[in-house]
Amino acid sequence: MKTLIVYTYPNHKSLNYAFLQEVIKGCRENPTIEEIQILDLYEEEFDPRLIFHEHKRRRDMYRDPKMEKYRQQLSWADQIVFVYPIWWGRPPAMLLGYIDQLFAANFAYRDTKGLFPEGLLKGKSVVCVSTMKGPTNYPFLWLNNAHKILMKRALFKFVGMKKVKFFEFGNMESKKGKQQQKLNKVYRYFSKVAY
Repeated sequence: MKTLIVYTYPNHKSLNYAFLQEVIKGCRENPTIEEIQILDLYEEEFDPRLIFHEHKRRRDMYRDPKMEKYRQQLSWADQIVFVYPIWWGRPPAMLLGYIDQLFAANFAYRDTKGLFPEGLLKGKSVVCVSTMKGPTNYPFLWLNNAHKILMKRALFKFVGMKKVKFFEFGNMESKKGKQQQKLNKVYRYFSKVAY
């Protein structure tokens, strides 16, 4: 299994970075994971802005030469892991900009004459590791599970990715947040998960 880890947080001295390190450590100890690539969107200075004009059209996003490296990473990966905070009930704008540009028509999906498109990223699995300041159940109780619905139904299922797992960790700024226990949980999962 080949694993691409997409990290979206601007600080390397943070709990999110600690989660990234546990994902990497678990993957390196997992005998079913052959290779790992890490994409740090902030370190990469990824530009999340969508720009369209007469020379750059939305329908041509799938062949934008600036995105070729990232398309190759997604094509290469069997498993894609996203590590990010939940801000205002959703992933950061940086990650959403990555998704907007990479999960494009004719690369991630193809329009058909039917009701739904054909997902072109079939067979890949996805794991989302996310943190938030509020309680763990906040997105479910107050936001009707908007984060998971956005990621699983509106994005991953749309492009053919059916195997999706979430780690949503709340209370991460609290002294009673059980941070070490949650870090260990992520490490254990990645050290044992089989594709």
